[in-house]
Amino acid sequence: MTNFRFAVMGAGNIANKFCDAVNRIADCEVAAVASKSMERAQAFARKNGLKAAYDSYEKMLIEEKPDCVYIAVTTDAHYALTMLCLEHKVPVLCEKAMFVNSAQAETVFEKARQEKIFVMEAMWSRFLPAIKMAKQWMDEGKIGTPSFIDTAIGFLAPVDKDNRYYSPKLGGGAAFDITVYAYELTTYMAGRSIENMQVSAVWSDTGVDLSDQVTICYPGLMASLRTSFAAALHERMAIYGSEGKIVIPHPHFAEEAFLYNKDNELVMHFQDTVTENGFLYEIEEAVNCIRDGRIESPVVPHSLTLDCARLFDRINSTRP
Repeated sequence: MTNFRFAVMGAGNIANKFCDAVNRIADCEVAAVASKSMERAQAFARKNGLKAAYDSYEKMLIEEKPDCVYIAVTTDAHYALTMLCLEHKVPVLCEKAMFVNSAQAETVFEKARQEKIFVMEAMWSRFLPAIKMAKQWMDEGKIGTPSFIDTAIGFLAPVDKDNRYYSPKLGGGAAFDITVYAYELTTYMAGRSIENMQVSAVWSDTGVDLSDQVTICYPGLMASLRTSFAAALHERMAIYGSEGKIVIPHPHFAEEAFLYNKDNELVMHFQDTVTENGFLYEIEEAVNCIRDGRIESPVVPHSLTLDCARLFDRINSTRP
């Protein structure tokens, strides 16, 4: 089988992790990188052993004709670069949050359906072994009937009006950076349709959301999502049921999961001792889907990303 060839848009730290993950997959390679800066692109190519570097995203698409593009730029540019890839008939794996509003998501996914081209948000956390184990415990009824999910992700982001956290021009804000994790992991665990949802947010003087609170009601189940750039929260997902609970520390990069019985006694502790680079699983998913002729992943479907983009609409509507 010929190598599956990725190209990368963006030359930052997350793209380095992506290249490392691809190098761990037998029949895959990263063939090229493009950045707005040729100097950055060339330095990235040297560091990761890539053959080609470009300072034009479109030129890379035309000359390299990759099997898929990984988009690793700041959130503000995700939509335009995804559309550029689709115009050149190239599949896309795009960093989260993939879009800043639902209109962008609807346009991209309609284009993907029309052109029959694979597109996926890079929600790597849904593939992690600790997350999958927690989901398996739920599905096996080990905590009985689930009734409440409490998800918290928060840290003190460096305060700088021009960085990717605080700058609206770069797609900053807690919603796009961490609420996306809380929502897309909680919906994975819940596994049912949302009945109603309430949102609130605290806004910084730069115009981005600092902290978000999302309350979701499902049939027989409530979920509370708390995310913040302004508070170092106790990061965990706790899923409570009639017969016990599951606790996942740092759910967005989960390495372990704990199962407790109804008396709060530890029953099982899952420790992921295998994963060295968690990006590997989402990359394998993208490769397999593209080779199978799919246009979306069953694990991170278009509907998930669209629903999350609609949540962003709701959060942004609270802007003062």
